[in-house]
Amino acid sequence: MKSSKDLRKEIAWMTYHSKEGHIPSAFSIIDIVAYLYEHVLKFDPKNPGWEDRDYFILSKGHGCAALYAVLKKHGFITHKDLEEKNTEFGKLATHPDSIKIPGVEASTGSLGTGVGMALGIALGLRILNRPNKVITIIGDGESNEGTVWESALLASNLKLGNLCVIADHNGSANMVLPVTNPEKKWESFGWNVYSIDGHDLEQIKKTFDSINFKDEAKPNVIIAHTKKGKGVKAIEDNFGYWHSRVPTEDQLKEIYEELDKGEK
Repeated sequence: MKSSKDLRKEIAWMTYHSKEGHIPSAFSIIDIVAYLYEHVLKFDPKNPGWEDRDYFILSKGHGCAALYAVLKKHGFITHKDLEEKNTEFGKLATHPDSIKIPGVEASTGSLGTGVGMALGIALGLRILNRPNKVITIIGDGESNEGTVWESALLASNLKLGNLCVIADHNGSANMVLPVTNPEKKWESFGWNVYSIDGHDLEQIKKTFDSINFKDEAKPNVIIAHTKKGKGVKAIEDNFGYWHSRVPTEDQLKEIYEELDKGEK
């Protein structure tokens, strides 16, 4: 079983090998994505369209290296797929593609769209009287999109308790348009609000254990306070520089060495 350290290494390698990626954005969500697939979501990698599966949508699609690493871990895709990322005939690209990649429920990347897709799926499941959970991760910069708040109002009005939004509050918006007090904001829109350290597995576990995803109830939002580049100090301290940077071979080795020293 891969640890979060190993998954971070795979994200860094993927970025280096494909010459494209967003290491800080993927590192900030990898602990949560790994936990979801290990303990929360129902799925079958041999049958990605299984009716009883739960739905996960990565609305902040630029963090997709985290999703790719976890999908590979659980058998949806292979190491060869990672090797072919961003090649002409590869399945994996800069943003997740639901047509090409098994286990990807929605093609995302245009910020603000994933939460609306998640809402639509949650509503469709209610109409079909199905108990499946729907979970989506959005970014804090993305939280400035109007579609996020339109969806928040609609989900609250419809009482879509089968829906959970995870807001990756990693501070990336602070330099331009800070998202202040997101807990109060989501509460004012009528959601159940949980606030956690998004890298603390005990807090992640406790929060998901307390959410029952009951339909005809308030929708749920988790404000996950995270660090861009979590696990590598040089990236944490200068995530702007590293936002879409590809590491050199020497930098990749340094990333590996620091992750090995600070086992997560």
